[in-house]
Amino acid sequence: MGRTRNTRLEAVIHELGLSQRQLAAHFRSVAAEHGATELQSVAQPYIARWIAGAPVEGRAPFILAETLSRGLGRLVTLVEIGLATDTELGPQPPAWSDDTLTTLVTLGSTDMDIDRRQLMANSVYSVAALALPEDQWFEQAADRARTRRPLSNYTVTAQDVEDVRDMAAIFSRRDQKRGGRAGRTALVAYLRSEVAELLSGRFPTEEIRRGMTSAAAELAYLSGWTAFDGGEHPLAQRWLTIATKLAEEAGDAPLAGHVLRAMAHQAVDLGKPQQAVRLAEASLASRRYAQACWRERSLLGVVHARGLAAAGEKKAAIAALLRAEDDLGRANAADVEPHRVFFFGEASLAHETAAALRDLGDLPGAEKQFRHSVRTRRGQFARTHAVTLGYLGAVQVQQGQLEAACNTWGQALDAMTGVQSGRAKETIVQMRRSLSPFRARGGSPAAELDARARAALGVG
Repeated sequence: MGRTRNTRLEAVIHELGLSQRQLAAHFRSVAAEHGATELQSVAQPYIARWIAGAPVEGRAPFILAETLSRGLGRLVTLVEIGLATDTELGPQPPAWSDDTLTTLVTLGSTDMDIDRRQLMANSVYSVAALALPEDQWFEQAADRARTRRPLSNYTVTAQDVEDVRDMAAIFSRRDQKRGGRAGRTALVAYLRSEVAELLSGRFPTEEIRRGMTSAAAELAYLSGWTAFDGGEHPLAQRWLTIATKLAEEAGDAPLAGHVLRAMAHQAVDLGKPQQAVRLAEASLASRRYAQACWRERSLLGVVHARGLAAAGEKKAAIAALLRAEDDLGRANAADVEPHRVFFFGEASLAHETAAALRDLGDLPGAEKQFRHSVRTRRGQFARTHAVTLGYLGAVQVQQGQLEAACNTWGQALDAMTGVQSGRAKETIVQMRRSLSPFRARGGSPAAELDARARAALGVG
């Protein structure tokens, strides 16, 4: 079967006005900046073959998009040049060395396209992609971003930075209250369009560049976290990788630690404890922990404890839990804290502690902590409250407390009203599995609860 000519790529190259030979030379220059040594041999015949429809593989699509973006003075996406399908939907997330802005816009386009997003949702959560680059890559991230050429003439202002931070706070509060699927499309659209355009503009000061990049990192993190909460794990993995890169480019070490902590949390939930421990250790490394406020230190530490518990390292897990408790105890109202940690308090620490104790086999201890979390959580955190109740019921039924579990799960179903969360729904799935030995008796509490669970899941 013959190849289909890539007319989209051909049109953009024609717009650029360079010969294929000249374009290949510029391509090699950009590849060298990214350390893509495997692309140093790209010459005119490669460009001709790509236009003719040959696949553009590995890091080449991202280098090509960046080369065209620089030449045209505007952002060129993989969708525009007809290469999105070949790269966005593969099993592997983009490499750490790929241009961050190009990757962000390309992923945003995929996320907003229902069909391509579904294909990505059905792809594989990549353990290999959890491997982090060498420390030198992180150390040089801010310098690389500082020298990135602007793609528009718009001059970003301090007010622009403040506006983006305000939007991040709005989306974060909505996630905590309603779950990751509530308002997520608007979040991604805002990041993909307005924020990406700001990132491609001119920065009058280094402070504004760092501020805007950090604010964009927060939104990319929320895009990843909400995908994780919605059960779209390959998509979440890609967004969290981009968020880490942006945070490092901003020189915002605590934010980078916050995102790596989320990646560790995801790895724990997906049954990858060794990878979770490595990611959590990276979140605690050097400035990420040292420059964080006490509340954020506690959050990083308790997720580290969860990874250790899942990996069976009991002594280290208990020590990490105690340190997290101590760190949170040092937080006070006078601290200057980033908005992203507003949700983390006594109830959240108890929830994560309970999950760690559960994984260590201490079911009574886990039940106690889950109960404490339920008692102390404030009303605006409906999603997590519902998940905590679901976990509490599971721990109770594991201890033979069926009546108590049914009562707790009934409260969980009540709390899920209006919540749009894949994690919350997963607790209902697990609830039905736990109830399966008991629901045969018609009219029993277990049977009645299972009927409610089926209705909540939309199961006939």
